[in-house]
Amino acid sequence: MSTIAAHPADTDAPILDVLAERWSTRIFDPATPIDEDALASALEAARWAPSANNTQPWRFVVARRGSAAHAQIVDALMGFNQSWAADAAALVVFASAAALDGKPLPWAAYDTGQAAAHFTVQAHASGLHTHQMGGFDRDAIAQAFGFGDDLVAVTVMAVGALGDIDAAPEALRERELAPRARRPIAESLIVND
Repeated sequence: MSTIAAHPADTDAPILDVLAERWSTRIFDPATPIDEDALASALEAARWAPSANNTQPWRFVVARRGSAAHAQIVDALMGFNQSWAADAAALVVFASAAALDGKPLPWAAYDTGQAAAHFTVQAHASGLHTHQMGGFDRDAIAQAFGFGDDLVAVTVMAVGALGDIDAAPEALRERELAPRARRPIAESLIVND
């Protein structure tokens, strides 16, 4: 089995190794079960993400490969995501509460994003690989898992062990081996006084 060699980001300033080495794979091992200890650590990291007024608006659906919940999430994925994400050992839906005690939480999606980021970094540090997706049917997720009007799916994350790049379809291999690139930070700065 040939796994993908690490290809750290070429950063303009030093960052933590765990951040530079993390990338969003689309090639997961379809047989290796989720490392339950690593998954528990990633969920714990998400739990301790910052949140405005400590509201902790995030909620998670954790679905292991082979479960009905995993199949429901795969069915809700759109386009290209359906072709590779089913191989992930787990799929995690990150959802945010839109309100608390009847009061809107305008920062809920932001805080849920922080929880997902903390999850991703801890997962990578624990030997798991991840890939977040926005291409999914939010209504299908809401229906499948009984979300009321107060809960909104923000992202779906594939989690698991790296797969065999040589066994992957050509389109996946090309994406996996493409150089990692980001625009220069100067193009993201509106003001830098």
